[in-house]
Amino acid sequence: MVLRGGTVVDGTGADPVRADVVLVGDRVAAVGADLPAPDGARVLDVGGLVVTPGFIDAHTHSDVVPFMPEPQPFKLLQGVTTEVVGNCGNSAAPLVDQTAVDLHRPISSTVAAGVDSWPRTFAGYLDAVEEHGPTTHVASLVGHHTLRISANGMAEALAPGALARMVDLADAAFAEGAFGLSTGLIYAPGVYADADEVAALAAVAARWGRPYATHMRDEGDGLADSLAETLDVARRTGVRVQVSHCKAAGRRNHGRAGELLAALHAARAEGLDVHGDAYPYTTGESFLTALLPAEAQIGGRAELVRRLSDPATRAALAARSLAGGPGSGSWTQTTPSGVLLSMHTDTALLGRSVAEVAAERGLDPWDALCDLVLADPGAMMVYELMAESDVRAILADPLIAIGSDNSVPVGNAHQRGWGCFPTVLGRYVRDLGVLDLPEAVRKMTSLTADALGLPGRGRLVAGGIADVAVLDPDAVRHAGSPQAPWTRPEGIAFTVLAGQVVVDGGAFTGARAGRVLRAGRPEPVDARTAGVV
Repeated sequence: MVLRGGTVVDGTGADPVRADVVLVGDRVAAVGADLPAPDGARVLDVGGLVVTPGFIDAHTHSDVVPFMPEPQPFKLLQGVTTEVVGNCGNSAAPLVDQTAVDLHRPISSTVAAGVDSWPRTFAGYLDAVEEHGPTTHVASLVGHHTLRISANGMAEALAPGALARMVDLADAAFAEGAFGLSTGLIYAPGVYADADEVAALAAVAARWGRPYATHMRDEGDGLADSLAETLDVARRTGVRVQVSHCKAAGRRNHGRAGELLAALHAARAEGLDVHGDAYPYTTGESFLTALLPAEAQIGGRAELVRRLSDPATRAALAARSLAGGPGSGSWTQTTPSGVLLSMHTDTALLGRSVAEVAAERGLDPWDALCDLVLADPGAMMVYELMAESDVRAILADPLIAIGSDNSVPVGNAHQRGWGCFPTVLGRYVRDLGVLDLPEAVRKMTSLTADALGLPGRGRLVAGGIADVAVLDPDAVRHAGSPQAPWTRPEGIAFTVLAGQVVVDGGAFTGARAGRVLRAGRPEPVDARTAGVV
Protein backbone atom coordinates (compact mmCIF):
# COMPACT_ATOMS: atom_id res chain seq x y z
CA MET A 1 0.00 0.00 0.00
CA VAL A 2 1.10 3.57 -0.69
CA LEU A 3 -0.37 6.53 1.21
CA ARG A 4 0.32 9.29 -1.28
CA GLY A 5 0.76 12.99 -0.58
CA GLY A 6 -0.36 13.24 3.03
CA THR A 7 1.05 15.33 5.86
CA VAL A 8 3.15 12.97 7.96
CA VAL A 9 3.24 13.54 11.73
CA ASP A 10 5.70 10.84 12.71
CA GLY A 11 5.04 10.47 16.46
CA THR A 12 8.33 11.99 17.66
CA GLY A 13 6.99 15.53 18.11
CA ALA A 14 8.83 16.72 14.98
CA ASP A 15 7.24 19.21 12.59
CA PRO A 16 4.84 17.77 10.00
CA VAL A 17 6.21 17.04 6.52
CA ARG A 18 4.51 16.26 3.23
CA ALA A 19 5.53 12.71 2.32
CA ASP A 20 4.45 9.38 0.92
CA VAL A 21 4.31 6.29 3.14
CA VAL A 22 4.91 2.86 1.62
CA LEU A 23 3.73 -0.22 3.50
CA VAL A 24 4.85 -3.73 2.54
CA GLY A 25 3.46 -6.66 4.47
CA ASP A 26 3.25 -5.70 8.12
CA ARG A 27 6.06 -3.13 8.04
CA VAL A 28 6.64 0.44 6.95
CA ALA A 29 8.96 0.14 3.96
CA ALA A 30 9.70 3.83 3.39
CA VAL A 31 8.65 7.38 4.25
CA GLY A 32 9.66 10.14 1.85
CA ALA A 33 8.79 12.36 -1.09
CA ASP A 34 7.60 10.95 -4.43
CA LEU A 35 8.22 7.30 -3.61
CA PRO A 36 7.53 4.69 -6.30
CA ALA A 37 4.67 2.30 -5.72
CA PRO A 38 5.55 -1.41 -5.56
CA ASP A 39 3.92 -3.54 -8.25
CA GLY A 40 0.31 -4.28 -7.42
CA ALA A 41 0.19 -1.87 -4.50
CA ARG A 42 -3.01 -0.10 -3.55
CA VAL A 43 -2.38 3.64 -3.82
CA LEU A 44 -4.46 5.99 -1.67
CA ASP A 45 -4.49 9.72 -2.31
CA VAL A 46 -4.40 11.20 1.19
CA GLY A 47 -3.64 14.77 0.17
CA GLY A 48 -5.05 17.17 2.76
CA LEU A 49 -5.07 14.44 5.40
CA VAL A 50 -2.66 13.72 8.24
CA VAL A 51 -0.82 10.39 8.41
CA THR A 52 0.38 9.28 11.86
CA PRO A 53 1.47 6.12 13.63
CA GLY A 54 -1.47 4.14 14.95
CA PHE A 55 -2.47 5.50 18.32
CA ILE A 56 -1.56 3.57 21.47
CA ASP A 57 -4.17 3.81 24.21
CA ALA A 58 -2.05 3.92 27.36
CA HIS A 59 -4.80 3.00 29.79
CA THR A 60 -7.80 0.82 29.00
CA HIS A 61 -10.13 -1.74 30.56
CA SER A 62 -10.78 -3.67 27.34
CA ASP A 63 -9.49 -6.92 28.89
CA VAL A 64 -12.58 -9.00 28.05
CA VAL A 65 -13.66 -7.12 24.91
CA PRO A 66 -11.94 -9.68 22.61
CA PHE A 67 -14.26 -12.37 24.00
CA MET A 68 -17.44 -10.53 22.95
CA PRO A 69 -19.25 -12.36 20.13
CA GLU A 70 -19.04 -9.50 17.63
CA PRO A 71 -15.88 -7.54 16.83
CA GLN A 72 -15.84 -4.20 18.63
CA PRO A 73 -14.39 -1.40 16.42
CA PHE A 74 -14.88 1.44 18.93
CA LYS A 75 -11.12 2.02 19.20
CA LEU A 76 -10.22 1.43 15.55
CA LEU A 77 -12.70 4.13 14.54
CA GLN A 78 -10.58 6.55 16.62
CA GLY A 79 -7.30 5.53 14.97
CA VAL A 80 -6.22 3.42 17.96
CA THR A 81 -4.26 0.32 16.98
CA THR A 82 -2.86 -0.87 20.35
CA GLU A 83 -4.59 -1.03 23.74
CA VAL A 84 -2.89 -1.46 27.10
CA VAL A 85 -5.19 -3.54 29.32
CA GLY A 86 -4.87 -4.83 32.89
CA ASN A 87 -4.97 -1.39 34.49
CA CYS A 88 -6.00 -0.16 37.96
CA GLY A 89 -4.92 -3.43 39.54
CA ASN A 90 -7.50 -5.38 37.58
CA SER A 91 -6.15 -7.79 34.99
CA ALA A 92 -8.07 -10.76 33.59
CA ALA A 93 -5.45 -13.21 34.88
CA PRO A 94 -3.99 -15.03 36.71
CA LEU A 95 -7.04 -16.63 38.34
CA VAL A 96 -5.85 -19.74 40.12
CA ASP A 97 -9.15 -21.52 40.83
CA GLN A 98 -12.93 -21.16 40.69
CA THR A 99 -13.03 -19.32 44.00
CA ALA A 100 -10.73 -16.67 42.56
CA VAL A 101 -12.92 -16.46 39.46
CA ASP A 102 -16.05 -15.95 41.56
CA LEU A 103 -14.45 -13.26 43.72
CA HIS A 104 -12.99 -11.50 40.69
CA ARG A 105 -16.18 -11.57 38.60
CA PRO A 106 -17.80 -8.45 40.15
CA ILE A 107 -14.83 -6.31 39.05
CA SER A 108 -14.11 -8.11 35.78
CA SER A 109 -16.75 -6.55 33.45
CA THR A 110 -17.55 -10.05 32.23
CA VAL A 111 -21.22 -9.72 33.17
CA ALA A 112 -21.60 -6.38 31.39
CA ALA A 113 -19.80 -7.73 28.33
CA GLY A 114 -21.83 -10.93 28.32
CA VAL A 115 -18.78 -13.19 28.40
CA ASP A 116 -17.48 -15.93 30.68
CA SER A 117 -14.44 -16.28 32.91
CA TRP A 118 -12.52 -19.33 34.09
CA PRO A 119 -9.38 -20.30 36.02
CA ARG A 120 -6.33 -19.47 33.91
CA THR A 121 -2.70 -18.49 33.99
CA PHE A 122 -1.59 -15.18 32.53
CA ALA A 123 -0.34 -17.02 29.45
CA GLY A 124 -3.67 -18.84 29.24
CA TYR A 125 -5.49 -15.50 29.11
CA LEU A 126 -3.24 -14.20 26.33
CA ASP A 127 -3.69 -17.44 24.38
CA ALA A 128 -7.48 -17.15 24.71
CA VAL A 129 -7.44 -13.55 23.44
CA GLU A 130 -5.33 -14.68 20.50
CA GLU A 131 -7.72 -17.52 19.76
CA HIS A 132 -10.81 -15.27 19.79
CA GLY A 133 -9.10 -12.58 17.71
CA PRO A 134 -8.85 -9.04 19.07
CA THR A 135 -9.80 -6.06 16.92
CA THR A 136 -6.77 -4.10 18.15
CA HIS A 137 -3.34 -5.19 19.28
CA VAL A 138 -3.42 -6.02 22.99
CA ALA A 139 -0.64 -5.52 25.56
CA SER A 140 -1.55 -6.50 29.12
CA LEU A 141 -0.29 -5.51 32.54
CA VAL A 142 -0.75 -7.86 35.49
CA GLY A 143 -3.00 -6.44 38.20
CA HIS A 144 -2.49 -6.35 41.95
CA HIS A 145 -6.21 -7.01 42.62
CA THR A 146 -6.06 -10.20 40.58
CA LEU A 147 -2.86 -11.37 42.23
CA ARG A 148 -4.28 -10.64 45.69
CA ILE A 149 -7.60 -12.35 45.01
CA SER A 150 -5.77 -15.44 43.74
CA ALA A 151 -3.48 -15.53 46.79
CA ASN A 152 -5.70 -14.12 49.55
CA GLY A 153 -9.30 -13.81 48.41
CA MET A 154 -11.08 -10.62 49.47
CA ALA A 155 -9.73 -10.65 53.03
CA GLU A 156 -8.28 -7.42 54.38
CA ALA A 157 -5.23 -8.90 56.14
CA LEU A 158 -2.75 -11.06 54.29
CA ALA A 159 -2.69 -14.70 55.33
CA PRO A 160 0.70 -16.30 56.05
CA GLY A 161 2.51 -16.92 52.76
CA ALA A 162 0.04 -14.86 50.68
CA LEU A 163 2.55 -12.16 49.73
CA ALA A 164 5.11 -14.76 48.67
CA ARG A 165 2.41 -16.39 46.55
CA MET A 166 1.58 -13.03 44.94
CA VAL A 167 5.27 -12.47 44.16
CA ASP A 168 5.48 -15.90 42.52
CA LEU A 169 2.34 -15.27 40.47
CA ALA A 170 3.66 -11.87 39.35
CA ASP A 171 7.01 -13.39 38.42
CA ALA A 172 5.25 -16.01 36.31
CA ALA A 173 3.09 -13.36 34.61
CA PHE A 174 6.16 -11.35 33.62
CA ALA A 175 7.78 -14.50 32.25
CA GLU A 176 4.61 -15.12 30.23
CA GLY A 177 4.52 -11.66 28.65
CA ALA A 178 3.00 -9.12 31.08
CA PHE A 179 4.21 -5.64 30.16
CA GLY A 180 4.07 -4.29 33.71
CA LEU A 181 2.33 -4.24 37.08
CA SER A 182 -0.73 -2.18 37.95
CA THR A 183 -2.44 -1.22 41.18
CA GLY A 184 -5.81 0.28 42.01
CA LEU A 185 -5.24 1.42 45.57
CA ILE A 186 -8.63 3.11 45.90
CA TYR A 187 -10.54 -0.15 45.22
CA ALA A 188 -10.99 -3.37 47.16
CA PRO A 189 -8.94 -5.47 47.59
CA GLY A 190 -6.01 -3.27 46.55
CA VAL A 191 -6.92 -0.62 49.12
CA TYR A 192 -6.12 -3.11 51.89
CA ALA A 193 -2.44 -3.27 50.87
CA ASP A 194 0.22 -1.19 52.57
CA ALA A 195 3.21 0.35 50.79
CA ASP A 196 5.44 -2.61 51.69
CA GLU A 197 3.12 -5.01 49.87
CA VAL A 198 3.07 -2.78 46.80
CA ALA A 199 6.86 -2.39 46.88
CA ALA A 200 7.38 -6.15 47.08
CA LEU A 201 5.48 -6.56 43.80
CA ALA A 202 6.99 -3.47 42.19
CA ALA A 203 10.42 -4.94 42.90
CA VAL A 204 9.48 -7.96 40.77
CA ALA A 205 8.47 -5.63 37.93
CA ALA A 206 11.75 -3.74 38.31
CA ARG A 207 13.75 -6.96 38.14
CA TRP A 208 12.07 -7.73 34.81
CA GLY A 209 12.56 -4.16 33.58
CA ARG A 210 8.79 -3.63 33.43
CA PRO A 211 6.92 -0.48 34.55
CA TYR A 212 4.49 0.04 37.42
CA ALA A 213 1.18 1.80 36.58
CA THR A 214 -0.82 2.99 39.56
CA HIS A 215 -4.28 4.28 40.26
CA MET A 216 -3.03 5.98 43.38
CA ARG A 217 -4.52 5.57 46.83
CA ASP A 218 -6.19 9.00 46.76
CA GLU A 219 -6.49 11.40 43.81
CA GLY A 220 -8.32 14.02 45.87
CA ASP A 221 -7.76 15.24 49.42
CA GLY A 222 -4.86 12.84 49.88
CA LEU A 223 -3.20 13.62 46.55
CA ALA A 224 0.12 14.76 48.04
CA ASP A 225 0.45 11.73 50.33
CA SER A 226 -0.46 9.38 47.50
CA LEU A 227 2.15 10.90 45.21
CA ALA A 228 4.70 10.59 48.00
CA GLU A 229 3.83 6.91 48.46
CA THR A 230 4.09 6.23 44.73
CA LEU A 231 7.45 7.94 44.40
CA ASP A 232 8.74 6.19 47.51
CA VAL A 233 7.95 2.84 45.88
CA ALA A 234 9.97 3.98 42.86
CA ARG A 235 12.92 4.98 45.06
CA ARG A 236 12.85 1.73 47.02
CA THR A 237 12.65 -0.55 43.99
CA GLY A 238 13.99 1.37 40.98
CA VAL A 239 10.79 0.60 39.07
CA ARG A 240 9.58 2.91 36.27
CA VAL A 241 6.28 4.54 37.22
CA GLN A 242 3.21 5.53 35.23
CA VAL A 243 0.67 7.53 37.26
CA SER A 244 -2.72 6.49 35.89
CA HIS A 245 -5.39 8.98 34.75
CA CYS A 246 -3.71 11.98 36.37
CA LYS A 247 -6.24 14.26 38.02
CA ALA A 248 -7.11 16.42 40.99
CA ALA A 249 -10.38 14.77 42.02
CA GLY A 250 -13.22 16.33 43.94
CA ARG A 251 -14.54 19.85 44.26
CA ARG A 252 -12.23 20.68 47.18
CA ASN A 253 -9.19 19.85 45.06
CA HIS A 254 -9.92 21.78 41.89
CA GLY A 255 -6.85 23.77 40.94
CA ARG A 256 -4.28 21.28 42.26
CA ALA A 257 -3.10 19.98 38.87
CA GLY A 258 0.04 22.09 39.14
CA GLU A 259 0.91 20.35 42.40
CA LEU A 260 0.64 16.93 40.79
CA LEU A 261 2.69 17.94 37.74
CA ALA A 262 5.36 19.62 39.86
CA ALA A 263 5.79 16.40 41.85
CA LEU A 264 6.28 14.38 38.66
CA HIS A 265 8.85 16.82 37.29
CA ALA A 266 10.70 16.97 40.60
CA ALA A 267 10.86 13.17 40.66
CA ARG A 268 12.36 13.11 37.19
CA ALA A 269 14.91 15.74 38.20
CA GLU A 270 15.80 13.41 41.07
CA GLY A 271 16.43 10.61 38.57
CA LEU A 272 13.19 8.66 38.85
CA ASP A 273 11.62 7.45 35.60
CA VAL A 274 8.06 8.77 36.04
CA HIS A 275 5.30 9.53 33.55
CA GLY A 276 1.52 9.76 33.63
CA ASP A 277 -1.56 9.37 31.45
CA ALA A 278 -4.83 11.29 31.24
CA TYR A 279 -8.10 11.62 29.35
CA PRO A 280 -9.79 14.82 28.11
CA TYR A 281 -12.89 14.98 30.33
CA THR A 282 -13.95 16.45 33.66
CA THR A 283 -15.93 13.28 34.41
CA GLY A 284 -14.64 9.85 35.35
CA GLU A 285 -16.14 6.38 35.33
CA SER A 286 -15.93 3.68 37.96
CA PHE A 287 -17.85 1.02 39.81
CA LEU A 288 -20.68 2.47 41.85
CA THR A 289 -19.08 0.76 44.84
CA ALA A 290 -16.14 3.19 44.54
CA LEU A 291 -18.38 5.75 46.24
CA LEU A 292 -18.53 3.52 49.34
CA PRO A 293 -15.83 3.13 52.00
CA ALA A 294 -13.45 0.29 51.18
CA GLU A 295 -14.48 -1.61 54.31
CA ALA A 296 -17.90 -2.23 52.74
CA GLN A 297 -16.36 -4.84 50.40
CA ILE A 298 -14.21 -6.81 52.83
CA GLY A 299 -15.01 -10.49 52.33
CA GLY A 300 -16.58 -10.16 48.88
CA ARG A 301 -20.01 -9.61 47.42
CA ALA A 302 -22.02 -11.55 50.00
CA GLU A 303 -20.55 -9.45 52.80
CA LEU A 304 -21.18 -6.24 50.85
CA VAL A 305 -24.84 -7.19 50.42
CA ARG A 306 -25.13 -8.08 54.12
CA ARG A 307 -23.67 -4.74 55.23
CA LEU A 308 -25.81 -2.63 52.91
CA SER A 309 -28.92 -4.54 53.93
CA ASP A 310 -28.43 -3.65 57.59
CA PRO A 311 -29.63 -0.10 58.42
CA ALA A 312 -27.14 0.38 61.26
CA THR A 313 -24.16 -0.72 59.16
CA ARG A 314 -25.38 1.39 56.25
CA ALA A 315 -25.48 4.44 58.54
CA ALA A 316 -22.01 3.65 59.90
CA LEU A 317 -20.66 3.47 56.35
CA ALA A 318 -22.22 6.87 55.61
CA ALA A 319 -20.44 8.35 58.63
CA ARG A 320 -17.15 6.78 57.54
CA SER A 321 -17.58 8.23 54.06
CA LEU A 322 -18.23 11.74 55.42
CA ALA A 323 -15.17 11.48 57.69
CA GLY A 324 -12.90 11.37 54.62
CA GLY A 325 -9.35 10.10 54.37
CA PRO A 326 -7.87 7.03 52.64
CA GLY A 327 -10.39 4.26 52.13
CA SER A 328 -13.42 6.51 52.66
CA GLY A 329 -14.63 6.24 49.08
CA SER A 330 -15.50 8.95 46.56
CA TRP A 331 -18.96 10.00 47.78
CA THR A 332 -17.76 13.39 49.05
CA GLN A 333 -15.76 14.11 45.89
CA THR A 334 -18.86 14.59 43.75
CA THR A 335 -22.60 15.24 44.17
CA PRO A 336 -25.64 12.95 43.87
CA SER A 337 -26.69 14.89 40.76
CA GLY A 338 -23.20 14.41 39.33
CA VAL A 339 -23.38 10.60 39.50
CA LEU A 340 -24.98 9.05 36.40
CA LEU A 341 -25.67 5.33 36.06
CA SER A 342 -23.68 3.99 33.10
CA MET A 343 -24.16 0.23 33.57
CA HIS A 344 -26.87 -1.45 35.67
CA THR A 345 -29.01 -4.54 35.39
CA ASP A 346 -32.04 -2.20 35.44
CA THR A 347 -31.39 -0.61 32.07
CA ALA A 348 -34.14 1.96 32.62
CA LEU A 349 -31.75 3.67 35.04
CA LEU A 350 -28.99 4.26 32.48
CA GLY A 351 -28.08 7.91 32.06
CA ARG A 352 -30.00 8.90 35.21
CA SER A 353 -28.44 10.41 38.32
CA VAL A 354 -28.48 9.15 41.90
CA ALA A 355 -30.24 12.41 42.82
CA GLU A 356 -33.04 11.68 40.34
CA VAL A 357 -33.46 8.14 41.64
CA ALA A 358 -33.50 9.36 45.24
CA ALA A 359 -36.15 11.99 44.50
CA GLU A 360 -38.30 9.52 42.59
CA ARG A 361 -38.16 6.97 45.43
CA GLY A 362 -38.42 9.49 48.26
CA LEU A 363 -35.04 8.48 49.68
CA ASP A 364 -31.97 10.16 51.06
CA PRO A 365 -29.29 10.07 48.30
CA TRP A 366 -27.04 7.80 50.40
CA ASP A 367 -29.85 5.26 50.79
CA ALA A 368 -30.61 5.49 47.09
CA LEU A 369 -26.95 4.77 46.34
CA CYS A 370 -26.92 1.76 48.66
CA ASP A 371 -30.14 0.41 47.13
CA LEU A 372 -28.69 0.79 43.62
CA VAL A 373 -25.59 -1.16 44.65
CA LEU A 374 -27.71 -3.84 46.34
CA ALA A 375 -29.71 -4.27 43.13
CA ASP A 376 -26.49 -4.63 41.10
CA PRO A 377 -23.17 -4.78 42.98
CA GLY A 378 -21.34 -4.59 39.63
CA ALA A 379 -23.07 -1.38 38.52
CA MET A 380 -20.98 1.44 37.07
CA MET A 381 -21.24 5.21 36.96
CA VAL A 382 -20.02 8.29 35.12
CA TYR A 383 -19.43 11.05 37.65
CA GLU A 384 -18.24 14.65 37.86
CA LEU A 385 -14.79 14.94 39.43
CA MET A 386 -12.42 17.44 37.82
CA ALA A 387 -12.09 21.09 36.84
CA GLU A 388 -11.66 21.95 33.17
CA SER A 389 -8.62 24.11 33.94
CA ASP A 390 -6.91 21.13 35.59
CA VAL A 391 -7.75 18.86 32.65
CA ARG A 392 -6.13 21.34 30.24
CA ALA A 393 -3.00 21.76 32.36
CA ILE A 394 -2.49 18.01 32.67
CA LEU A 395 -3.10 17.33 28.97
CA ALA A 396 -0.57 20.00 28.02
CA ASP A 397 2.26 18.63 30.16
CA PRO A 398 4.98 16.78 28.20
CA LEU A 399 5.09 13.89 30.70
CA ILE A 400 1.45 12.93 30.17
CA ALA A 401 0.36 10.33 27.60
CA ILE A 402 -3.22 9.88 26.39
CA GLY A 403 -5.19 7.00 27.85
CA SER A 404 -8.96 6.65 27.51
CA ASP A 405 -9.62 4.60 30.68
CA ASN A 406 -12.53 3.03 28.80
CA SER A 407 -14.73 0.28 30.12
CA VAL A 408 -16.47 -2.30 27.93
CA PRO A 409 -18.50 -0.66 25.13
CA VAL A 410 -22.00 -1.39 26.43
CA GLY A 411 -24.81 0.54 28.08
CA ASN A 412 -24.05 4.18 28.77
CA ALA A 413 -20.35 3.67 29.38
CA HIS A 414 -18.29 6.87 29.45
CA GLN A 415 -18.02 8.55 26.05
CA ARG A 416 -14.22 8.44 26.36
CA GLY A 417 -14.44 4.83 25.19
CA TRP A 418 -15.82 5.93 21.82
CA GLY A 419 -14.24 9.37 21.51
CA CYS A 420 -11.15 10.04 23.65
CA PHE A 421 -8.63 10.45 20.85
CA PRO A 422 -10.83 12.46 18.44
CA THR A 423 -11.75 14.70 21.40
CA VAL A 424 -8.07 15.45 22.06
CA LEU A 425 -7.40 16.10 18.37
CA GLY A 426 -10.57 18.08 17.73
CA ARG A 427 -11.40 19.99 20.89
CA TYR A 428 -8.02 20.33 22.60
CA VAL A 429 -5.76 20.66 19.54
CA ARG A 430 -7.81 22.32 16.80
CA ASP A 431 -10.45 24.23 18.75
CA LEU A 432 -8.71 25.24 21.98
CA GLY A 433 -5.02 25.11 21.07
CA VAL A 434 -4.08 23.41 24.34
CA LEU A 435 -1.67 21.22 22.35
CA ASP A 436 -0.21 21.43 18.88
CA LEU A 437 -0.75 18.47 16.57
CA PRO A 438 2.78 16.96 16.67
CA GLU A 439 2.84 17.03 20.47
CA ALA A 440 -0.64 15.50 20.73
CA VAL A 441 0.36 12.69 18.37
CA ARG A 442 3.58 12.10 20.37
CA LYS A 443 1.44 11.70 23.50
CA MET A 444 -0.71 9.16 21.64
CA THR A 445 2.19 7.16 20.19
CA SER A 446 5.91 7.22 21.03
CA LEU A 447 5.50 8.40 24.62
CA THR A 448 3.53 5.28 25.56
CA ALA A 449 5.54 2.98 23.28
CA ASP A 450 8.74 4.03 25.06
CA ALA A 451 7.26 3.95 28.56
CA LEU A 452 5.79 0.48 28.07
CA GLY A 453 8.53 -1.01 25.92
CA LEU A 454 6.83 -1.55 22.55
CA PRO A 455 9.64 -1.77 19.98
CA GLY A 456 8.63 -0.97 16.42
CA ARG A 457 5.55 1.00 17.46
CA GLY A 458 4.82 4.65 18.10
CA ARG A 459 6.91 6.12 15.28
CA LEU A 460 6.21 6.25 11.56
CA VAL A 461 9.65 5.18 10.31
CA ALA A 462 11.02 2.60 7.90
CA GLY A 463 11.16 -0.79 9.55
CA GLY A 464 8.42 -0.08 12.07
CA ILE A 465 5.20 -2.07 12.39
CA ALA A 466 2.69 -0.82 9.81
CA ASP A 467 0.18 0.54 12.33
CA VAL A 468 -1.14 3.76 10.81
CA ALA A 469 -3.94 6.27 11.31
CA VAL A 470 -5.08 8.74 8.64
CA LEU A 471 -7.24 11.64 9.79
CA ASP A 472 -8.80 14.88 8.61
CA PRO A 473 -7.56 17.55 11.05
CA ASP A 474 -10.43 19.87 10.17
CA ALA A 475 -13.14 17.26 10.72
CA VAL A 476 -11.92 15.05 13.55
CA ARG A 477 -14.25 15.23 16.53
CA HIS A 478 -16.61 13.28 18.79
CA ALA A 479 -20.10 14.47 19.62
CA GLY A 480 -20.85 11.83 22.25
CA SER A 481 -22.53 12.63 25.57
CA PRO A 482 -23.41 10.67 28.74
CA GLN A 483 -26.84 10.02 27.24
CA ALA A 484 -25.46 8.97 23.80
CA PRO A 485 -21.81 8.01 24.38
CA TRP A 486 -21.74 5.52 21.51
CA THR A 487 -21.94 8.28 18.87
CA ARG A 488 -19.39 7.47 16.18
CA PRO A 489 -16.39 9.79 15.93
CA GLU A 490 -15.75 11.77 12.76
CA GLY A 491 -12.62 12.49 10.79
CA ILE A 492 -10.74 9.17 10.95
CA ALA A 493 -10.44 8.09 7.33
CA PHE A 494 -8.23 5.00 7.58
CA THR A 495 -6.78 2.79 10.28
CA VAL A 496 -4.15 0.22 9.32
CA LEU A 497 -3.28 -2.64 11.65
CA ALA A 498 0.06 -4.37 10.91
CA GLY A 499 -0.44 -3.60 7.23
CA GLN A 500 -4.13 -4.56 7.05
CA VAL A 501 -6.73 -1.85 6.48
CA VAL A 502 -9.38 -2.21 9.19
CA VAL A 503 -11.05 1.20 8.83
CA ASP A 504 -11.45 2.00 5.15
CA GLY A 505 -12.92 5.36 4.17
CA GLY A 506 -14.25 5.77 7.72
CA ALA A 507 -15.98 2.35 7.79
CA PHE A 508 -14.95 -0.69 9.81
CA THR A 509 -14.12 -3.66 7.58
CA GLY A 510 -15.17 -6.26 10.16
CA ALA A 511 -11.69 -7.77 10.50
CA ARG A 512 -10.32 -9.06 13.80
CA ALA A 513 -6.75 -8.33 12.78
CA GLY A 514 -5.19 -7.49 16.14
CA ARG A 515 -2.18 -9.23 17.62
CA VAL A 516 -1.53 -10.28 21.20
CA LEU A 517 1.74 -8.69 22.25
CA ARG A 518 3.96 -10.42 24.79
CA ALA A 519 6.70 -8.51 26.56
CA GLY A 520 10.15 -9.88 25.89
CA ARG A 521 9.11 -11.75 22.76
CA PRO A 522 9.75 -10.56 19.19
CA GLU A 523 7.02 -9.59 16.78
CA PRO A 524 6.06 -12.25 14.25
CA VAL A 525 7.65 -11.55 10.87
CA ASP A 526 5.46 -11.23 7.80
CA ALA A 527 7.20 -13.10 4.97
CA ARG A 528 6.18 -10.38 2.52
CA THR A 529 8.38 -7.95 4.43
CA ALA A 530 11.59 -9.96 4.24
CA GLY A 531 14.26 -8.14 2.26
CA VAL A 532 12.15 -5.05 1.67
CA VAL A 533 13.08 -2.77 4.56
